[in-house]
Amino acid sequence: MAETLQQPPSNEQSASPDLSHSLFEVTERPLSIDDLARLVLTSGDGAVVTFVGTVRDNHEGKKVLALEYEAYAAMAESEMRGIGVEMMARWGLHGIAMQHRVGKLAVGETSIIIAASSPHRTEAFQACSEALDMLKANVPVWKKEYFEDGEVWVGQGAG
Repeated sequence: MAETLQQPPSNEQSASPDLSHSLFEVTERPLSIDDLARLVLTSGDGAVVTFVGTVRDNHEGKKVLALEYEAYAAMAESEMRGIGVEMMARWGLHGIAMQHRVGKLAVGETSIIIAASSPHRTEAFQACSEALDMLKANVPVWKKEYFEDGEVWVGQGAG
């Protein structure tokens, strides 16, 4: 389920950003960094910065076998869109995309990708970092860790 990104047609100048190079999605499908980088890139960009979060094999000294993510998809996508709009305005981005996996993921699988495009690298790096921090703090995604000796929900957050 993906947040609709088309803007209503209007003859008036709108304060809304151009989201034609943006995507905000919670999905069960594997994620593609190449697809998101292509999506956010415009001819006016000199940089595309990406963050790729993966399932690691350890947490606090314990062996992790897998992670499971659950989300309230409609609200998560809406929150991600709000973060994206804020990052575009603050950092002058031409595009931003955030995708988060749900379901059970094995060690090494990608759980989240954020991609940001801008004329210069500094803005794209800053936006990508801030977007991740905001996503982890505000987007309704929950994580369960599977260990050799049990499992535990560790709360809201992307990793």
